[in-house]
Amino acid sequence: MRVFIVIPTLNEEHHIARVIAGLETFSLERNAPIIIADGGSTDGTREIVRAISEQNSLVQLLENPARLQSAAVNLAVETYGDGYDFVIRLDAHSEYPADYCDVLLEEAERTGAASVVTSMVAVGQGGAQKVIASAQNSPFGNGGSAHRNASDGEWVEHGHHALMRVDAFREVGGYDGTFSHNEDAELDYRLVQAGHKIWLTSRTKVLYHPRSTLQSLWRQYFNFGRGRARNVAKHRMRLAKRQLIVAALFPALLLALLVPVSPIFAFPLMLWLAGCFVAGVMISVGSGKAVDAAAGFVAGLMHAAWSAGFWYQRIIK
Repeated sequence: MRVFIVIPTLNEEHHIARVIAGLETFSLERNAPIIIADGGSTDGTREIVRAISEQNSLVQLLENPARLQSAAVNLAVETYGDGYDFVIRLDAHSEYPADYCDVLLEEAERTGAASVVTSMVAVGQGGAQKVIASAQNSPFGNGGSAHRNASDGEWVEHGHHALMRVDAFREVGGYDGTFSHNEDAELDYRLVQAGHKIWLTSRTKVLYHPRSTLQSLWRQYFNFGRGRARNVAKHRMRLAKRQLIVAALFPALLLALLVPVSPIFAFPLMLWLAGCFVAGVMISVGSGKAVDAAAGFVAGLMHAAWSAGFWYQRIIK
């Protein structure tokens, strides 16, 4: 089985060398190229990659003029995919177990899946980031998504992208290169519709470093909501029940603007705040950390941002 690795980057000078170093043993043993598809970094990312490639010819820098991660993977498969069975997609701002790529290949061979996806666990390094990680790891924050929670291994319709068969990726046309967010779910939908199967492995996972500020977290989830709205419009999809509930949140909160008309319009806002409080208490009790009481309000912020982005895309865009 021939495999190559793609890592989309944009200003990842603090992480890229570490991620590449963790892949070198696998890359050398498998003769697997490591393609850094860079979207125009203005820090030292490209210089770091070029320096590494001078010492290791398997590491290659690929310029991605379209900048988006979806376009980066498409370009890498188009440029390097001939003669390869699998492509593994990694993110520069995550951490991976030493046997990560080996496990993915073993799972692909064992299950025959067109795509092997993984669970993702958020890991914070500072005060605010740790609370954000606790929110994302909780069912209150992630809505019970299979790839965000513990799994014994199962067939799914979506998960955190890790490994794909090159022929299946090409058959469905790869990612939609215009998607900046939710491109993985959009591709998974087309894979399933084409009869391919997606396996969520329980044998490995990704450690993800989330956003470290509430402002950047809001922006991220706002864009996630926009991406889901684009999926709905493109494929005439129906939202899952949990997504319908979240989508209704922002319009409900906006009713608070009508409080001068009647106090009853404050009810959705008060209910949301109460829900955030209760969720925070439960997260805190589960982790044993008092600071995690704030994670309930962070989870509520994530949902509100997702809902706002969803309706922005549906109505304004």
